[in-house]
Amino acid sequence: MDILIYTLRSVAYAITDPELVLILIILAFILHSQNRKTVTMQKMIIGEGMNSPLELTVSQIVIGIFAGAIGSIILSYLGVAFSENSAIYLIFLISIFFMLWNPKFICFAYSGALLGAISLILDIIAKSYAGTSINIAGNTIDMANINVLNIDITSLMTMVAVLHLVEGILVMVDGSRGALPVFTNRDNKIIGGFALKRYWALPIALFFIVHKTGSVGLTEQVATPNWWPLLKGTSPISLVKDAALGLFAFYGVIGYNSITFTRSKKEKTFVSGTALIIYSIALFLLAQVSVYGIFYKALVLIFAPVAHELMLYYTRYLEVSGKPKYVSSDEGIMVLEVAPSSPAEEMGIRSGDLLIDVNGRKIENEQDILNASKEGSNFISFKLKNAKKEIKDVEYNKLNSNKRLGIVFVPKNIPSESTIVKLEESKFRDILNKMKDNSDNNKDDNNKDDNNSSQE
Repeated sequence: MDILIYTLRSVAYAITDPELVLILIILAFILHSQNRKTVTMQKMIIGEGMNSPLELTVSQIVIGIFAGAIGSIILSYLGVAFSENSAIYLIFLISIFFMLWNPKFICFAYSGALLGAISLILDIIAKSYAGTSINIAGNTIDMANINVLNIDITSLMTMVAVLHLVEGILVMVDGSRGALPVFTNRDNKIIGGFALKRYWALPIALFFIVHKTGSVGLTEQVATPNWWPLLKGTSPISLVKDAALGLFAFYGVIGYNSITFTRSKKEKTFVSGTALIIYSIALFLLAQVSVYGIFYKALVLIFAPVAHELMLYYTRYLEVSGKPKYVSSDEGIMVLEVAPSSPAEEMGIRSGDLLIDVNGRKIENEQDILNASKEGSNFISFKLKNAKKEIKDVEYNKLNSNKRLGIVFVPKNIPSESTIVKLEESKFRDILNKMKDNSDNNKDDNNKDDNNSSQE
């Protein structure tokens, strides 16, 4: 129970200490800036923002704090610890730098492997040239002390594994929030999907082994029970007889970035979260083997980024080979997204529904829906088929010319005078400009094919 209390106190310290709070505020500002762009794009595509930038940011911070507490408790009970002169904090700084440079590499699998590899190389050099020294700028440096990082590989990769477990849970719980509708071309058909992008700021409390005369800014020294740690031999605790333990908190960022055309937002985040949890278990087991020597340390450092890349490759393969979920057909028009508090939502129309009839007339293309909503009547009705293949009739009697239906459709046909822009080849604004240009052309000539997406 003492470990639990000490860990929670350290996490609480991270959200109350002025210096650490400043880091949290900076992270919140970065996240809010990204969320503003997300909401702007949602409004351009859907007509409404699904959440406000503040709501998206607050949820990232609050959920991140809870997730950080859970991860810290797991690490504390496992006995993951680092020496007082360890530079383990660099993993968090590297991950934040990666987030700003290339979001793909924000994952701790990359920053942890990089930090661990440098430390392992320096350790090999230190052992190989022990007893020798070099002179740099008039300063004599003992090669035995060249490993300034002093990272315990087993503890490092165990921590990375636990953080991926936490990431998997976060993706399942909160990964679908802030998703953006997107379109692409496959087999001469337009298919709809979602771009998912989410980050969380986590306070992580770690054990440090300090000599009784040393300090690394710890909140307090920790007394541990006889049974601790759970994982024997995963840290240098047993080698340090005259030492004390203390907890110190850092801030890290965990991110999730994916695209799906074959699953709903919730289905995609569940699959991604499950894959991350499986990856975390495999990495955790391999990290425990690394205590047996340099070869196994190198093996786990290679496994972390390579296995992560293979996991991403496999999920991309599933997307490419899978059957598209959001595709219009001869039977009707597919609904990709529904704006919140819109007439469509009030009618009970949901993402994945296939609209078959509008006002008793078969829907040939999305323009039929747009025309029906502008007929001058305040009434509109649909016959639809939902994801369970159930046929339903829905209606709305408070429609007016100034009120949008709030539906993002998946068009049936590829425009004849334009090209569908793939997400990875252009910015969202380029896609939207193309959609707008085609929409303007359609107003001049109704015989032309409709544009890349339809919104009312």
